[in-house]
Amino acid sequence: MLCCLCFLQRGSDELLSSSLYNSPNSSMSGMVVTANGNDNKKLRVEDRMDCAPSRVLHIRKMPNEVSETEVIALGLPFGKVTNILMLKGKNQAFLELGSEEAAITMVNYYTAVTPHVRNVPVFIQYSNHKELKTDSALNQRAQAVLQAVTAVQSASTPISGTAVSECALTPAQSPVLRIIIDNMFYPVTLDVLQQIFSKFGTVMKIITFTKNNQFQALLQFSDPVNAQQAKLALDGQNIYNACCTLRIDFSKLVNLNVKYNNDKSRDYTRPELPAGDGQPAMDPSVKDSSLLGTPSGMVSPYSSGGAFSSSLGFGQTGGALSPLSAAAAAAAAAGRVALSGVSHSNSGVLLVSNLNEEMVTPQSLFTLFGVYGDAQRVKILYNKKDSALIQMADGNQAQLAMSHLNGQKMYGKIIRVTLSKHQTVQLPREGLDDQGLTKDFTNSPLHRFKKPGSKNFQNIFPPSATLHLSNIPQTITEEDLRTLFENSGGTVKAFKFFQDHKMALLQMSTVEEAIQALIDLHNYNLGDNHHLRVSFSKSTI
Repeated sequence: MLCCLCFLQRGSDELLSSSLYNSPNSSMSGMVVTANGNDNKKLRVEDRMDCAPSRVLHIRKMPNEVSETEVIALGLPFGKVTNILMLKGKNQAFLELGSEEAAITMVNYYTAVTPHVRNVPVFIQYSNHKELKTDSALNQRAQAVLQAVTAVQSASTPISGTAVSECALTPAQSPVLRIIIDNMFYPVTLDVLQQIFSKFGTVMKIITFTKNNQFQALLQFSDPVNAQQAKLALDGQNIYNACCTLRIDFSKLVNLNVKYNNDKSRDYTRPELPAGDGQPAMDPSVKDSSLLGTPSGMVSPYSSGGAFSSSLGFGQTGGALSPLSAAAAAAAAAGRVALSGVSHSNSGVLLVSNLNEEMVTPQSLFTLFGVYGDAQRVKILYNKKDSALIQMADGNQAQLAMSHLNGQKMYGKIIRVTLSKHQTVQLPREGLDDQGLTKDFTNSPLHRFKKPGSKNFQNIFPPSATLHLSNIPQTITEEDLRTLFENSGGTVKAFKFFQDHKMALLQMSTVEEAIQALIDLHNYNLGDNHHLRVSFSKSTI
């Protein structure tokens, strides 16, 4: 790695002092060093050598005509950029960050993810020089761009949940895209956006929020060129058939500072960020009609009206998404993306296997899978009673159910959910007794998603230990509900009524117990024609 670099302010073309030539640790492979106007001194060193971290980084093998803005954009996601030196004739540059920690984060990230500028892979290494000194008279353009960034960064005010730094760049040069989802009939998650946009380059950060009753996102690429390509390819496309239309524009922002890694914001360059557990965690199904909006009664931390909910982070116990299930959900999300008007070839039929054949019934499968879509027909296979076919209303609902339920425990067994080759589930011939293994739920009043734009679409969450209860009559007490749910075979760890007493959060000891309770008690008659509504929550108590 590059290791000894002395930049002198001499008012001439001399960039590097003679100490560079004698350094055993330098790594400017074959670089012509201009000293006192002579181009005939060449440095022959090893390409890569270990050296101590430094806040000065050496970037090489850059494409021709690369701009200062594009080089600065490489460093901005990791912190303040304090200096830059362009060696355009050498296709190299030196970037100085505000702290050594920021430089370490940048190098570590780009060790795992190859950085690209204009679709060309570039190499980033430490310099052992601790400071970058440049002759401002010879580096005016780079300094002007850097000063514009610094001026706006200094003026910007951090805001809770995220902090953004603006700079005087034209919109087309920004690596940050502003994304609005129109006609959002199905939920769109952060992982779905990452899967779609990562096809065009390295996605570094995503922030999602709701503004003006629309789901929006800010997404930062490592390279402005990738942002340009993604905008050209995806603007106006539908994520799902005939709905969830992407409206994409360049943001005026050039950097997103993400405080928390959770299901509303993610910094892929800093996996160690907390999930924001200390923030209020409320269920957005309460009176809120936006997909990811701020629950009623909470003040949005985002000044322009967006909402960054402090939801559960990955890897938490007690019902949060595990990294494995998060990855599975993301993979499933990628599978259900339909761009450029390509129709879904997937049927809406799922094959569920490894069921507990002593316990499972068509009704129990209808109730569980009905959390993620409208199950039309359920058939437990006659000759293989640990497997079943479930026909959902469409392919999108089938994918949603598969991504959330595959690998979950039902009646003590880990179930496997895959797409079936069947297009429909056949009903038994009239007069044939199939022992109640096939049920037609087409006209069931219990479908959660029959009404287009239903609020239920906005509150689809992975199975969790915490359940959201609604439609509770005033006569029912906390003790009544605790007893009811403990009778389903689990332990109630926590309980909380909402202010109106019509809704509550109830936490079981495990996700499996919560799944069992939902199967047993969704639509349970509490009296006075109040049928309990049970769904998974993303909150904790």
